[in-house]
Amino acid sequence: MTKPYHEDHLKTLTDIRSIMERSTRFISLSGLSGVGAGLCALIGAAVAFYYIGKQPFAGQQLYYETGRDAYRWGMDFYQFFLLDGFLVLVGALACGIFFTTQKARKKGQKVWDKLTLRLLVNLAIPLFTGAIFCYALYEYKVVGLIAPATLIFYGLALVNASKYTLRDLKYLGLIEIGIGLLALFNLGYGLEFWTIGFGILHIGYGFYMWWKYEKE
Repeated sequence: MTKPYHEDHLKTLTDIRSIMERSTRFISLSGLSGVGAGLCALIGAAVAFYYIGKQPFAGQQLYYETGRDAYRWGMDFYQFFLLDGFLVLVGALACGIFFTTQKARKKGQKVWDKLTLRLLVNLAIPLFTGAIFCYALYEYKVVGLIAPATLIFYGLALVNASKYTLRDLKYLGLIEIGIGLLALFNLGYGLEFWTIGFGILHIGYGFYMWWKYEKE
């Protein structure tokens, strides 16, 4: 029995839409990369709490005031946080590259092309701006605003980059901005909000994206 004409026509339109989407949006982004990045952030936050000797939500004393005199593992407070943040960043990037590359290969899609470059440029502009802004906060000793600022600029970067990938990334960015704004008025809990935004939220978003787009 032959299929009705309208079903063939609908399938053709769906195929055309899929081809157009692949040519204008980076759709190889894997949800598991978000899970991996979130786990890296949680590990980094757990080590940071241990380093400064503070329990999450234990009190509204600024975490950098609690731990600035700490000295563990041959590192002072600033050396530790630079190293901890760097390792979290490297781990998150490694997870993103690995899982996204695996997804692209599985679907027979390219990972590195002009569309990827556009995505990275639009992601990098707010991130680079935020990095300079946070450095200025550090130089002027306004350290309590650094954690909220990282969340806000990261959220802006995701919203900006969402034009070139799955639209769901925009909603993650908006939530990150919201958490960052909330953290601005709860400075004693900057590390806790950072853990929620970069850790728990990433894991939840990653699993959602995997379930929606990749689960077979």
